[in-house]
Amino acid sequence: MSTVEDLRDSAPGDEPEAHGNVRMRVRGYLIGLALAVLLTAASFWVVTSDVIYAPGVRVAVLALAVAQIGIHLVFFLHITTSPDNTNNVLALAFGTLIVVLIVFGSIWIMAHLNGNMLPMEQLMQMQ
Repeated sequence: MSTVEDLRDSAPGDEPEAHGNVRMRVRGYLIGLALAVLLTAASFWVVTSDVIYAPGVRVAVLALAVAQIGIHLVFFLHITTSPDNTNNVLALAFGTLIVVLIVFGSIWIMAHLNGNMLPMEQLMQMQ
């Protein structure tokens, strides 16, 4: 296959491994940067304007955040569906699982500790 056919058969952020093709790599990073800036500006615009119904603003910002995560994964971390990226995707999934467990586990523990603590007046009387 030629280089042009390789580019047609690749993901948006997946650049070929050609060493002399710096222009294509820079173009991929610039497209990713432009999309990330556009999504960030859209998030600020959604929050500061009255275009979206007030209870739906959180959903819109969440959708824009998920889209921005996707842009970062594809254009900057080069996570694609190719067989070469299987280990990268598994490592990313494992890292995400660990972070979710730590964050939600900490919240769960703090909520139960708060429910099981004595009121401040009783703690002061014990001293």
